[in-house]
Amino acid sequence: MPYEFASDFINNLYGIAGEHNVKLNEPMAKHTSFKIGGSADVLVTPEETSQIERIVQLCKDTSTPYIVIGNGSNLLVRDKGIRGVVIKTFDKMNKCYAKDDKIFSQSGALMSKLANLALEHELTGLEFASGIPGTVGGAVVMNAGAYGPEMKDVVLQTTYMDNEGNIKTISNEEHRFGYRTSILQEQGSIVLETVLGLKKGNRDQIKALMDELSRRRRESQPLDMPSAGSVFKRPEGYFAGKLIQDCGLKGFCIGGAQVCEKHCGFIINTGNATAKDVENLIKYIQQTVKEKFGVELKTEVKIVGED
Repeated sequence: MPYEFASDFINNLYGIAGEHNVKLNEPMAKHTSFKIGGSADVLVTPEETSQIERIVQLCKDTSTPYIVIGNGSNLLVRDKGIRGVVIKTFDKMNKCYAKDDKIFSQSGALMSKLANLALEHELTGLEFASGIPGTVGGAVVMNAGAYGPEMKDVVLQTTYMDNEGNIKTISNEEHRFGYRTSILQEQGSIVLETVLGLKKGNRDQIKALMDELSRRRRESQPLDMPSAGSVFKRPEGYFAGKLIQDCGLKGFCIGGAQVCEKHCGFIINTGNATAKDVENLIKYIQQTVKEKFGVELKTEVKIVGED
C-alpha cells in the first residue's frame, strides 16, 4: 500500500527541492544497476546539502519514512517498492574538484569520475576506484575497495548528517573503517561531502594502472549484464565466488536471477528477474555454502522495500 502522506507534504517537498526534482510513484528499476524494483512513493533528487537537511527534517516532522541512495549500484529494491521518500544524491549532488593533492567531492559523484579527476591532475592513490560503479557517499559508508586498496587509505575527512539531523565532520580514524563497513554505516548516517588525500604521481603510470585494472574487470566481471556487483562479503579465509563455484552453482538460476558464470560472486538479472528471484537465489546460495563448507556468507548488497 502506498504511504499516506500528511496534508501538504508533497507541496512542501516541491517548495524545498523544486517540482522538477520530485517524482511520484517512480519505478526503482530505473534507478538500480540490477534494473529491478517496484515503485517508490516519492523520489526526490536534491541539488544541495541544505535541501537534504530540509527534506530530512520535513520527513521527521511528519513521521514520514525515508531512505537515501546514491546511484543504486549496490541495491536490491523489493518488488512492492519503497514506502515513503527516496532521496537520491547521484543525479544532482555530484560536484567535485581537485586542489593540490586533495579531491573535494559531494556524496553523489561517481567513484569513476573521481578516479578520472585524479588522473587529470596527476594524483595517484585512487586508481582502484576507476571501475567501482557506485558514488563516493556509498563508497565511504561501506569502505569500498578493489584489488587491495580501500577508501580508508584515501579518506581524510567526511561531513555527514547524523540521525538527529546534526551536521558533523570526522577525520579518517573517526570513521572506524572495517572490511566493507564504517561507523557511518552502523549509525545510518548520510554522507554529504568527503575530502580525499592523494599523492602526486606520473600520469602515464596512473593511466597504465587504471587500464590494467579495467582489463582485469572486463575479463572477470559481467559488466554487460545488470547486477549489483559482489553480492557477498568476503568471508575470512575464503573467497565467496570460489565457495559458490565449488558448490557447483555456476550458472544456477532461480527465475530470471542467475549465478554469473564469469564470476560466481555476482548474481545477474538475465532480463526478467524479480527481486524475489534474487532474494531466493541469495538464500539458496547461503544455505548450500553453509551445508557444504560450514561458512556463512553475509550479503554486501543492500536490500530494501516491501516484499
